[in-house]
Amino acid sequence: MSSPELAEEVLDDLGLLRARDPRGLLSAVAGAGAQVRESARLTEEAGLGRVTSGGRPRGLVVVARREGAVAASVLRALLGPGSPVAVDVVGGPDLPVWMGPSDIAVVATRTGAGRYAVQPAYEAARRGVALVGIGADGAPLHAACANARAPYVALPESRVRHATLWSLLTPLLLLATDLGLLPAQVTDTELLAAALDEVAGECGPSRESYLNPGKTLALELLDALPVIAAEGPLAGAAATRMADQLATLAGLPVSTFRLPDQRVAAVTVLSGPLAPTGGDDFFRDRAEDDARRLRLLTIRDSGAADHDGGGEREPRSAREAMAQVLRAATDRNVPVSRLSDPGPGPDLEPRLARLARQLAVVDFSAVYLALALDHERALRS
Repeated sequence: MSSPELAEEVLDDLGLLRARDPRGLLSAVAGAGAQVRESARLTEEAGLGRVTSGGRPRGLVVVARREGAVAASVLRALLGPGSPVAVDVVGGPDLPVWMGPSDIAVVATRTGAGRYAVQPAYEAARRGVALVGIGADGAPLHAACANARAPYVALPESRVRHATLWSLLTPLLLLATDLGLLPAQVTDTELLAAALDEVAGECGPSRESYLNPGKTLALELLDALPVIAAEGPLAGAAATRMADQLATLAGLPVSTFRLPDQRVAAVTVLSGPLAPTGGDDFFRDRAEDDARRLRLLTIRDSGAADHDGGGEREPRSAREAMAQVLRAATDRNVPVSRLSDPGPGPDLEPRLARLARQLAVVDFSAVYLALALDHERALRS
């Protein structure tokens, strides 16, 4: 395990970062705003009107894994339980048996290849299900959508694995807008792109660690066993993204808990056998300390429902549950990191734009941690 001091030297050395980043993950993450703008244009060119002109469907099913599944979870969280259309996420290759001509299936994948992506497209066409495809230009999924005369958002070959979230989420947001499920001001793609660009400036590789939210969080997680507490479903989508990125990019296992429904489990973990048994020894030799320590990472959403813990014997709001989790961390001397906007951000900024800022910091921090550990280059050696 690298010491924080050595890791900080790595993160502030631009030449070393480039050497440890053969796929250009940092550049791909920094280009999230450009992805939103380009994907919005490609979605418009795809002609979603072919599936939205008939009005709202009975159900909307997103066939996706990893980044696509995170994108679908963001859409579900934005729609909330009051959505007039049932929204489901499946991993493929099979579509739900209940789907028919009154439903829409969206197959969202970076590559547009593989059985889990292509089979659902042909199955949707066979059943008369309205189909939308998202994937690489010229991929097998593209051909399947062409045969079904279905819209296809063709992503450029330049998309980098693990950094394609906004290419998959943007078409979903615009589809929901065209169907009248979300107002246009919620899915304002230019506002989203501007928020992502701002974070890219705050978290860019040339910005020193002590001023860089992405590098700071990566350093805090360097010797940590992260426990993520997310305030509500939208923050829960960010938590899912962070856990997946830390696992796939840095090889770091992460526990995630969505509040308030997983409040008891989060408090128990923070008070359990992996929690510190005493106060942190400031004078301990951290260079010889190989043990990972619990660290609580909170992801807040000021727009989370006041009371959405109705399934508990003692219903409480996500905010109250977060306060209890933070008290448990304080009582057991578990350090806390807070995922927040890197900049002040407008007070009335839509929830999706605030989430975009959080997701951008998540991606930057996961990439920086992978580069600090040299995990990215090690996987390709």
